[in-house]
Amino acid sequence: MLITTMAGPFPVKNATVPYWRTQLHHLDSHRSTPELPEKQDIVIIGAGFAGAALAHYLLKDSPESEPKPSITILEAREACSGATGRNGGHIRPDLFVALAARMQAQGLETANQVALFEAANAEAVVALVRDEGIDCDLRAVTTGDVFVDAAEAAKIKKLWDAMTKLNCPTLRSVTYHGPSDAERVSGIAGAKVAFTYPAHVVWPYKLVMHLLEGAVGKGVNLQTKTTVHGVSETVDGEGYWTLATARGATRAKRVVFATNAYTAGLLPEYDDAIYAARGTVCRVVPDAPATNIPLGSAGLEMESPNSIDSYYGLRQDGSIIVGGGKSAFVDDKEEWYRNYDDSTLIESTAPYFDCWAARTFTGWKGFETETESIWTGIMGYSADSAPHTGHVPFKPGQYICAGFDGHGMPNVLLCAKGLAEIIKDGRPFSETGVPAVYETSAARLRKISELVAAPTIGRAQADIYLKF
Repeated sequence: MLITTMAGPFPVKNATVPYWRTQLHHLDSHRSTPELPEKQDIVIIGAGFAGAALAHYLLKDSPESEPKPSITILEAREACSGATGRNGGHIRPDLFVALAARMQAQGLETANQVALFEAANAEAVVALVRDEGIDCDLRAVTTGDVFVDAAEAAKIKKLWDAMTKLNCPTLRSVTYHGPSDAERVSGIAGAKVAFTYPAHVVWPYKLVMHLLEGAVGKGVNLQTKTTVHGVSETVDGEGYWTLATARGATRAKRVVFATNAYTAGLLPEYDDAIYAARGTVCRVVPDAPATNIPLGSAGLEMESPNSIDSYYGLRQDGSIIVGGGKSAFVDDKEEWYRNYDDSTLIESTAPYFDCWAARTFTGWKGFETETESIWTGIMGYSADSAPHTGHVPFKPGQYICAGFDGHGMPNVLLCAKGLAEIIKDGRPFSETGVPAVYETSAARLRKISELVAAPTIGRAQADIYLKF
């Protein structure tokens, strides 16, 4: 039986340490059994938000009288050590700016479906945290999208005016602030236009580890520090897929790829569709309590309608989680494009963040801040700006939940819930509530590859470079 492997996208060792991973859970490097199980009903590859949420929903509401499926989660490094454990700690459903971009690219109906789905995800996370009693510092905030360039502000204002005349349900939650009050409302120096709406900040690692702890408590076998090097091209005589690891092989009736940026390492057919973008996040600590920051989080937009340069979230201890800084490194494409190395920093971001707060907030000139910690993360970008969820084409029993485009927190939970229904109940994708544009398919992969292979003008539509 042939097992295919690729040399490229796999997690590296000795990753930089994010602030979120400074208080480690007791399951961080857990192995439920000394050896890998010989065979399982379901193997999930990846112990981030997607993998943990999948396990949670696969076992949720299972009748005690019915046998539970045997489930193993394989994680290359420690639990929640990938993109989820390295993000900015936001749950920011994009209710207008990305809505406008998607409407231009894919039409109003699809744009509305995605925006409403992101809003529903945020509500679902809040409900999950409440119902499960999860201690993860979840806090409601007012967030914003802020434009400081006059020309870009004028463009987005035209889009706003046009879209307020259309049927865009999520715009009801968004407030527009023009040149006369954008700076005051946002606290961002030089703000020309701002759009504010409800959001949350969260400690993502604590959220994921709670879900993993619950899953392990229900019998899920968690195996950390176990990189999957390849998956067999066909099932064996008993109908099992074989997964190869450095610790030996394990077999599964069903395999779920919750592998985000690393998907193409095991599913080469996704090489054009999902690929890495390296980014930076840091924790900035002011020498005095943060003042004159009206918004609990915000994204500073470089271009309209959808290109964030930097973003921040306030923590209750007075520190600020800041991410992005794309303008400092975007021209050096090798630093970030298809770069899987989160063991080193993007060098130009450290000085960028050292002065970020003083440059960004009104009344902060001369204010001292310390970049207390800084880390790198690998985002799984999608060539057509939508996650891939559902059946892996032509591989019955294989499923995917990946490619969250640097925007997983307001998307992952309900994608995982929908995929769990497909796996557990055989539910059609169309009945899961997940937007149709998120469904992975051979036709979608083929279309992406055709765009990538096309001349430069065609390729640009699928090129991550345009996201910056």
